[in-house]
Amino acid sequence: MASQHRKPRLSGTRVAGIRTPALATAALTSVALLSQTANAAPSTDGKPSLEEVEKKVDDLYRQAESATEKYNAAKEKTTKQRKRVDTLLDDVAQRTQKLNEAREQLGSFAAAQYRTGASAPDTATLLLADSPQDYFDQTQLMGRLTERQKDAVDDYVTEQSETMKKRQEATQSLETLTDSQNDLKTAKATVQKKLGTARSLLSQLTAEEKERLAAIERKKQQEAARKAAELAEQQAAEAAAAQQESGGSSDTSASSGTSSSSSAATDASYTTKAEKALAFARAQIGKPYVWGATGPESYDCSGLTQAAWKAAGVTLPRTTYDQVDAGTTVSLADALPGDLIFFYDDVSHVGIYIGNGMMIHAPKPGAYVREESVYYDGESSIHSVVRPA
Repeated sequence: MASQHRKPRLSGTRVAGIRTPALATAALTSVALLSQTANAAPSTDGKPSLEEVEKKVDDLYRQAESATEKYNAAKEKTTKQRKRVDTLLDDVAQRTQKLNEAREQLGSFAAAQYRTGASAPDTATLLLADSPQDYFDQTQLMGRLTERQKDAVDDYVTEQSETMKKRQEATQSLETLTDSQNDLKTAKATVQKKLGTARSLLSQLTAEEKERLAAIERKKQQEAARKAAELAEQQAAEAAAAQQESGGSSDTSASSGTSSSSSAATDASYTTKAEKALAFARAQIGKPYVWGATGPESYDCSGLTQAAWKAAGVTLPRTTYDQVDAGTTVSLADALPGDLIFFYDDVSHVGIYIGNGMMIHAPKPGAYVREESVYYDGESSIHSVVRPA
């Protein structure tokens, strides 16, 4: 599995797992913009229109979510790096203690040589020499040492070399940890700035504007629900056709909104795991979205999908960037309950498919974990579908 999502992007917009030509996308966008312009209330005071505010807020929330995934990645890296630093420092401390004990033993050997008539040991030379071996060679004491004493000298030289290596590793790891902590701080500041700007824009709206904004959102959700129903009908029809061809019953597949090729690929193991993941996800409905949260009281989008599949015994990476590579990519038409649905070209959002064109996800700041159409932000926002187990 790739540690970071770096897949090439094709031009145009992805619809149900396929990208439409860029020209068609441009035409659709132009129609949408013309429609928005016709419905937008003209601004006579220089203030942005309500539609412009809505787009700006949505963009800020998306940017905040993207920054959240970068924060999650930096946090995970910082945690791992901190554990590595702690382990290395513990190792260095233990080795230093052993080195001191070996040094004391060598000092006793040198003293013993002095008592038996050898030249007086120069302790300062012993401690400052490049190695005890050099010292004993220079003072011609090695020839007088017993095998046990020679072994002690060799052990000291080896321990001294390993200790120096571990100290260098610890120093490098501390520098990496500092970089990770700086990345974490930067990502956190970016999230907070984006969310602060979005809240400021919303706070400036009048009660009437807020109601109009809510009406726009309801209209978007109605369209999303309509598209979800179309997808469910498509999946059910394909499942029924497949069952008819195989001579079986289509009732089970049709009720779950799955396609023919998906039904053929389904095995008992995946179904069992997916049911556990979905049961967990449903139990979290109503809990608040909190950026960087992994439960149990709140979640961000990737924190929810990670926790849901963990309940099914499947370990997913922390971020959307890595989760998108943690399984097999399938088309939206072939999506099964339990599959992960990813959104936007930067893969900054994810939900867990429940069938019939619907998913469970942690949407954005200020919202709660909920069931929602996979088209909640338009057809073009869907990036890909991944089966994680």
